[in-house]
Amino acid sequence: MGYLTVSGHSSDSFTEKKSEFIGYICHVESEEEAVAFINAIKAKNRKARHNVYAYRLRASNLSRYSDDGEPQGTGGVPVLDVLNKEGLVDVCVVVTRYFGGVLLGANGLVRAYSHACKIAVDSAQRQEFCECSLIEAVTDYNMYSKLSFLLPKFGVKMKDELFEENVKLSFFVKAEQCDELKKELTELTNGRIVIDETDGLWEDFA
Repeated sequence: MGYLTVSGHSSDSFTEKKSEFIGYICHVESEEEAVAFINAIKAKNRKARHNVYAYRLRASNLSRYSDDGEPQGTGGVPVLDVLNKEGLVDVCVVVTRYFGGVLLGANGLVRAYSHACKIAVDSAQRQEFCECSLIEAVTDYNMYSKLSFLLPKFGVKMKDELFEENVKLSFFVKAEQCDELKKELTELTNGRIVIDETDGLWEDFA
C-alpha cells in the first residue's frame, strides 16, 4: 500500500475581500519538522493577523491543526479537511491571513482557508511512494534489448545502467509486481541472468 505526499515546499496566494491569504506547504516527516516549518512561516509573517495550520504524519498517524485566533472550526479544520481529501501525508500547510478590514463570516472563512490550502497543494510537486524492491540484474549484451522491452511493462523506475563486461541494470519495482517480474526475467533470458533483490524499500513512482 503506497502513500501520497509532496516534495520540498511551495506556496500560492489569493485575495478575498481585501484579505490576502497565502498558503504554504512543506514536506515534513516528524512533528518537530512540522513545528519548525510553522514557526518559520510565523516569523516570516509577523505582521499577519492569523497563521492557521494543519499537518498529517504517516508514521505516527498523527494529525494536528490550529485556528490561530479565527473562530473555532473556520481555519485549521478546513485546511486539514483538504489534506484528508487529497490523501496527503507527511505534509504541513500554513495559511497566513493579512486582514483587509472586511469580515468574511464563518462560511466565508471556511471557503477561504480551504481554497488557500488547495492552491498550495496544487502548486506543489506530488510524490507517490510505493513499497518496492531494488533489483540488480546482470546479464550479457544479447539480452539487453529484450530486457529494455520487458521492463517498461512493469512500470519500473530505473536507477542505473552499467555497460562493462556484462550489462548491469539497477531498478525499482513495486512490491506486488516483483515476483512476477523476476519470473519473466528468468524465462526471457533462459536463466542467463543473475538477480539480486533488496526488498522493503519505499520509492517515489509519481
